[in-house]
Amino acid sequence: MNPGAQPSDDAAVQPLRSDAERNRERIIAAGRTVFRRDGLNASMASVARGAGVGIATILRHFPAKDELVAAVFTDRMDAYADAVAVALEDPDPWQGFAAFIETACAMQAADHGFADVLTTTFPSAKALEQRRNEACEAVVQLIDRAKATGRLREDFAPSDLVLLHMANAGVVGATGEAAPDAWRRVVALLIQSFEAPARGPLPAPPEHAALYKAMHRAGPAGIPAPEPRKST
Repeated sequence: MNPGAQPSDDAAVQPLRSDAERNRERIIAAGRTVFRRDGLNASMASVARGAGVGIATILRHFPAKDELVAAVFTDRMDAYADAVAVALEDPDPWQGFAAFIETACAMQAADHGFADVLTTTFPSAKALEQRRNEACEAVVQLIDRAKATGRLREDFAPSDLVLLHMANAGVVGATGEAAPDAWRRVVALLIQSFEAPARGPLPAPPEHAALYKAMHRAGPAGIPAPEPRKST
């Protein structure tokens, strides 16, 4: 190589690309740790400290907080969708339904961040929302199968599962390490209340737009919450 020659663009840029990729991986790993412990309301500054980088570095990789959330929780949402698929394969639709609820709530209990993810919408995280929507469509099939057996009460609505996750997230957050298994009793009580025959009628479920708005309001700080579209 000519001693006076300048390094090629590739040679100059490659180390920066490697450093950037390492920083990105450290940010995601720190986000996973911080969100699991503190939930999605944890600050970006906490993630930056955990990753050993500055806020500016995080913003270069993830300009919006929901982009970081999506990167951290894509695998958890995949596991949630897989749990629905496993439940649909159960030859006993009621048992598959009940087992899915227990599995999903256990995932919430193990990860405070994921407890928030299941009850929050992320409009700009398209891939994460698409995966959630796919899982929700499969859950509707799961509900219909359980109803067809006569074991699931007829007035159970898909929105009841969202309310269940909100309730479980609240129990998990309130009991913490002091009573880490308290959620199991609450979930068992709820599953038993879902089983037919129903002991009495239920109030009407919330409208979709209202529940969607509630999921925005439940969102973590730093994630924009646009108003739901008004029906025309």
